[in-house]
Amino acid sequence: MTPRMPSRASAPPADWRDSLPPAEGRYSYAFLDEGAKREIRRRMLKAVAIPGCQVPFGSREMPIARGWGTGGLQLTLALIGPEDVLKVIDQGADDSVNAVNIKKFVTRVTGVAVTTDTAAATLIQTRHRIPEEPLRPNQLLIFQVPIPEPLRLVEPSERETRRMHAEADYSRMWLYLYEDIVKFNEITVGARYPVLVNRRHLMDPSPIPRWDLPKLDRGEALFLFCAGREKRIYAVPPYTEVQPLAFEDFAFRVEAFAGRRCARCGSVGTYLDEVIDDATGRRTYSCSDTAFCEKALRGNSVKEARPSGEDRA
Repeated sequence: MTPRMPSRASAPPADWRDSLPPAEGRYSYAFLDEGAKREIRRRMLKAVAIPGCQVPFGSREMPIARGWGTGGLQLTLALIGPEDVLKVIDQGADDSVNAVNIKKFVTRVTGVAVTTDTAAATLIQTRHRIPEEPLRPNQLLIFQVPIPEPLRLVEPSERETRRMHAEADYSRMWLYLYEDIVKFNEITVGARYPVLVNRRHLMDPSPIPRWDLPKLDRGEALFLFCAGREKRIYAVPPYTEVQPLAFEDFAFRVEAFAGRRCARCGSVGTYLDEVIDDATGRRTYSCSDTAFCEKALRGNSVKEARPSGEDRA
């Protein structure tokens, strides 16, 4: 099945303002003006056509501060349609301050339905996580991105990084990773681990943990990334090869949670957050993906997303 593209953001019904509070009637559907939406969609299409390549766009001012998800919010507002079902997560949680306020804003200016169920959502906006449940071809996953340039670790000049991408000159990044191995016998890059998309463009996957990187490789959903402050959009289309940088004699490894399970639902094979009791100092673990944890807790049939970290290391 082919994922829906910008046609998903269909024109709202003529009477859509009638269902919104009076204050929202002063704005265009989904807050952004139609010209802004068209520009973002065109840039998004170019990003899809060149997987992993950063495409500049005219980032608009939003009613939230830059650095708090303005890029992801602009993509969401440009693509969302009245028939969509929205899910917003912040580091896996549906009920964090960032996620709750973005959901409130989007629903006020669109009237769309919201959900915490990954399987029920058609459009998911995320900060720093990919849901544990496998995504389907008709779903969009939009990432909030603070720093889109993967070469910023090794080169501060924007002009030079543009040249390096154009010439596929990533030797300095390889050297950076090699020096890490020499110094620490380990690659110390955790979140924002650099990946090579379609064997051509080096890409910053946003600050998701290493655990989530294998989900990007040949995934069925369309992954969209947007940095509002840096004014960049990039994408990973469905079934596209995404490989973390790794040496032949030093394989890429994800976080290991061997022997640990979620204290709430008992799940293994999920990304776990460490929780420390301030009173007793006791350490427990819980699923980072709260929706997955709730489903498992209710006894719903949810397949484990992957083997344990030890098996995948």
